[in-house]
Amino acid sequence: MSPPSNNNPAPARELHRFLGIFRYTRRALELVWQTSRRLTFGLMLLTVVAGVLPAVATWLGKLIVDAVVAAMEVYQASGEIDYQPLLTYVLLEALVLIGISAAQRATAAHQALLRALLGQKVNVMILEKAQTLSLAQFEDSEFYDKLTRARREASIRPLALVNKTFSLLQNTISLASFAFLLIQFSPWALLLLFIGALPVFIAEAKFSGDAFQIFRRRSPETRAQMYLETVLAREDSIKEVKLFQLGPLLLGRYKGIFDTLFKEDRRLILRRETWGFLLGLLGTLTFYAAYAWVVLETVLGKITLGDMTMYLLVFKQGQTAISTCLTSISGMYEDNLYLSNLYEYLEQPVPGETGRITAGEKPGDGLRFEGVHFTYPGSTRPAVQDFNLHLKPGESLALVGENGSGKTTLIKLLTRLYDPDQGRILLDGTDLRDWNPLTLRQRIGVIFQDFVRYQFLVGENIGMGDVEAFSDQERWQAAAESGMANTFIDKLSDGYQTQLGRWFKGGQELSGGQWQKIALSRAFMREKADILVLDEPTAAMDAEAEAQIFEYFRQHTLNKMAILISHRFSTVRMADKILFIQGGQVIEQGNHQELMAADGRYAELFNLQASGYR
Repeated sequence: MSPPSNNNPAPARELHRFLGIFRYTRRALELVWQTSRRLTFGLMLLTVVAGVLPAVATWLGKLIVDAVVAAMEVYQASGEIDYQPLLTYVLLEALVLIGISAAQRATAAHQALLRALLGQKVNVMILEKAQTLSLAQFEDSEFYDKLTRARREASIRPLALVNKTFSLLQNTISLASFAFLLIQFSPWALLLLFIGALPVFIAEAKFSGDAFQIFRRRSPETRAQMYLETVLAREDSIKEVKLFQLGPLLLGRYKGIFDTLFKEDRRLILRRETWGFLLGLLGTLTFYAAYAWVVLETVLGKITLGDMTMYLLVFKQGQTAISTCLTSISGMYEDNLYLSNLYEYLEQPVPGETGRITAGEKPGDGLRFEGVHFTYPGSTRPAVQDFNLHLKPGESLALVGENGSGKTTLIKLLTRLYDPDQGRILLDGTDLRDWNPLTLRQRIGVIFQDFVRYQFLVGENIGMGDVEAFSDQERWQAAAESGMANTFIDKLSDGYQTQLGRWFKGGQELSGGQWQKIALSRAFMREKADILVLDEPTAAMDAEAEAQIFEYFRQHTLNKMAILISHRFSTVRMADKILFIQGGQVIEQGNHQELMAADGRYAELFNLQASGYR
């Protein structure tokens, strides 16, 4: 098949684009069906019932009017009234109206239940997808825009799309029923119905597309608002906001973003509603044109009074059905646009972790960095350059250097949060990329300097270090003892069952040093780990506690590979190897005595820190 020509007229391209966006309707229907087949089938059945019954009620209304006219004629001629036909038709119409009301209530119940289930399912899909993404994607602002767009309306759009689809089906059935009755009056009446509703549909579709483009374009501003809300209303930032009197400044910025967005919204809303009103007048004019037509036909005796009542009601309801159908199509178009955000996020390519090795080729060889280079995505300055290292089991390594020198980046590479651009990292003689990711991460225990303070129980905060033993209280206590957190945990109101943080009722806040001991205990939960990494683990501790922890740490990692990152040179002097890193490169290396004898940058900074204690 030859490719489409670029010379296609603009209307054809617009029509193709308009129809193409509806590809998400099928996926939304599949998603709702997977959420609950019983509720979805019930909603489909109710849609058919609700589509047929209005036409039946209209037809019964005609029979009632004709029966009343006939009864009046009989009464005038004989003085007797036969109530039976009238009462039968009225009872039937009452039953039909009760059925319509029941179908509406049942539909609302089905939709509410599906909304709750589907909202949960979509949110879980978003969160599950997040677990497969790389750290680089989370550190990409454009990706965060996609995530923000997906999460904002992802839980409501699929069901909204399905509801509009069923509404379209219901009104199409109703319209077919009305058309069957109306065509007996005149086929031209059907044309009037479409002429009255079509302009409003075109306008709604156009403005829905405009609204979606605005929604996509303003994702950065929306994220900025969300961030400002967090800063102004979170316990971990409110202290500084109050102390530095940042409230008016940040709130002013928040209001400024809103004012800018609101002006754009206001222009769109005013244009949308103005055109909707003007074009809606066409529908009103066509209805009254049909009204006059039907009345004239009745006066001329061509149709009965019951026929007039039925045709007027059929035309009015048919006009509503067509308008609702076209509105549903316009709404489906809009929902499909927003669903494109969800599936754009869900279909985000993820880096494959295909490694399967669970044991290295050279057991006991330890950890090797060979010619490792790495530059962060979007950056031109290398974070790590030509880095080489061999760390054997039982050895300890200290990484020192200024902020931004590449120390934490090396840990990210070791834990495969990133992969090197050049060179390789080996564990027991096997490239990390060939290791099974789960096996590899079980062998590594890490405390990052920005460790998470979970708003959970004390024991659960420690148990996070090993999900397989997450609820094992004996393991909690053993890890807390290794992390030197047991002394203050025993003094808490509920011990290991104490709620931490201020987000939930009864929560207690810890000091910075206590939180770091919790994080250190979390690392000791990983009993299978033979590589322990402490990235600035004692920054919030006093000097005595720091000395105790590192002495304890050294004693409990005799058969393991230990990596320590610290700015306090007094704590790294016990390490077997010390690497001084600058600009991602190793400037000096050796043990403490060797580096002091070399009288280089390490010795200079050590003496500078030591002078503060003299």
